[in-house]
Amino acid sequence: MDIRVMRYFLAIAQEENLTKAANLIHISQPSLSKQMKELEMELGKTLFIRGNRKITLTEDGMYFRKRAQEIVDLTDKMLVDLEVQDYDLKGDIHIGCGETTGMKELIATMKKVHDEYPDIHFHIHSGNGLDIRESVEKGLYDFGLFVGKLDFSKMETYPLRYKNIWGLICRKDDPLASLPYITKEQVCELPLITSRQGMREQILHDWLGKEKKDLNIVATYNLFYNAGFMVEQKLGYALSIDGLQQSHEDLVFIPFEPKLEAPLFLVWKKYQAFSKAAQKFLEAFKAGEAGEEGQ
Repeated sequence: MDIRVMRYFLAIAQEENLTKAANLIHISQPSLSKQMKELEMELGKTLFIRGNRKITLTEDGMYFRKRAQEIVDLTDKMLVDLEVQDYDLKGDIHIGCGETTGMKELIATMKKVHDEYPDIHFHIHSGNGLDIRESVEKGLYDFGLFVGKLDFSKMETYPLRYKNIWGLICRKDDPLASLPYITKEQVCELPLITSRQGMREQILHDWLGKEKKDLNIVATYNLFYNAGFMVEQKLGYALSIDGLQQSHEDLVFIPFEPKLEAPLFLVWKKYQAFSKAAQKFLEAFKAGEAGEEGQ
């Protein structure tokens, strides 16, 4: 299948109109229509619902769009990487990350690398662990920053010295806000807003000594920002790592006792063929971590 045809398909999916897509990619409308019909015949699937004024995607078309976009993005990334010469270090580095104050560790390296090589540019993609892992495994992201231990069997890992800790987030005017720490017995009596990743990995279950069915879970979240509004509106108390409450001025973090740590890992695809820019970043990051450890 020709990458050019995928680009044509994506143009139609974007414009939702054959004539507009043909004008965008500078080919004739009949030629574009013919190539899309040939694509559907090759796949044995109907990709479009052709209306009088608007073209929409079928379910197969939406699936093909997602995969075609991944292939096109990966191809474009490869072509840019191949153009870079040793003496002309530049390029784009894509990093997927969960919500963590540990991101400061990576940003310090980004700043150092960018100061030395101003034509290296960084792109941060925030999301949950499973989505980031999928994109790293496919080569769409050069690196991923993970909170906690997932299945890293298809990836190389580098543990960070920095660790987050788990705790409870509540309103500043809540009676619990003045506590120096909170115990598992106290947590189990509260209406809880829980991290889906934390519960899926059994981190919180193991610490609490309770199963999901035995807890009063009123809501779940994958990224904390919106969960913070639920806490502000008194829907419940959020279980989270430290630092995330800073996005809401009316919230406070109370650490667990006994302490529950959340290790951080920088990961990348096994046997990854790094661009020169990505290799330089990884070398700088490892050197920075080793330097801090030796201090």
